[in-house]
Amino acid sequence: MYDVMTDNVASIVNVTKVYQKNKAAPPVHALRGVAMDIPRGQYLAIMGPSGSGKSTLMNIIGCLDRPTTGQYLLDGEDVAKMEDESLSRVRGKRLGFVFQAFNLIPQLTVLENVAVPLFYQAVSSAERRERAAEVLRKVELGDRMTHRPSQLSGGQMQRVAIARALVNEPSILLADEPTGNLDSKTGDAILALFDELHAGGLTIVMVTHDPMMEKRVQRVVRLHDGNISQDVPGGKYSLAHV
Repeated sequence: MYDVMTDNVASIVNVTKVYQKNKAAPPVHALRGVAMDIPRGQYLAIMGPSGSGKSTLMNIIGCLDRPTTGQYLLDGEDVAKMEDESLSRVRGKRLGFVFQAFNLIPQLTVLENVAVPLFYQAVSSAERRERAAEVLRKVELGDRMTHRPSQLSGGQMQRVAIARALVNEPSILLADEPTGNLDSKTGDAILALFDELHAGGLTIVMVTHDPMMEKRVQRVVRLHDGNISQDVPGGKYSLAHV
């Protein structure tokens, strides 16, 4: 196992995930005893062909799904066996998500979209606006707060989605093919933003098919048939992070 720090924000301990639609259908083993640590502040890419288990692993790290067996420790707490309500609360407070499709609410302004996660945490209206505005300035959209998603470019919409993921100050930022709907120039600008966020100390886990990401991240984990087939340093790894 590849490890660059002793302070792990997350630990996957012998996790399996088995799907079975019904008793007559054969079980699908999406993950087969995966074990890995995610050091705090690391920039990690999860890669592999379709059906390798990378999306399942991402969903477990993001508390969107539970392992069939094994443990998932997030900030030292085993979240794998939590009740749904507790798991939802952990997901809202400790994790931020960025998706390929942006998933913005068209009827809301940019500021309102970013503030949505705080609404579910019962944060006051004034504080929601203040914190949303702060992260929008951080992603260079301070002048677009009153716009609707339809008034933005693809790159701007992804920046809004990133701001929404950051507003709860997550332990881990999870990104699933975040540049998949963007042209190469706009995608490069979004990846540069991820670089800046990581330089500020944020832990980032990205699922990607893009081989160029290997040069940008600290660590690359490749999955094949539900197993980790390779766990190696990426191009951004340096002894400064040991």
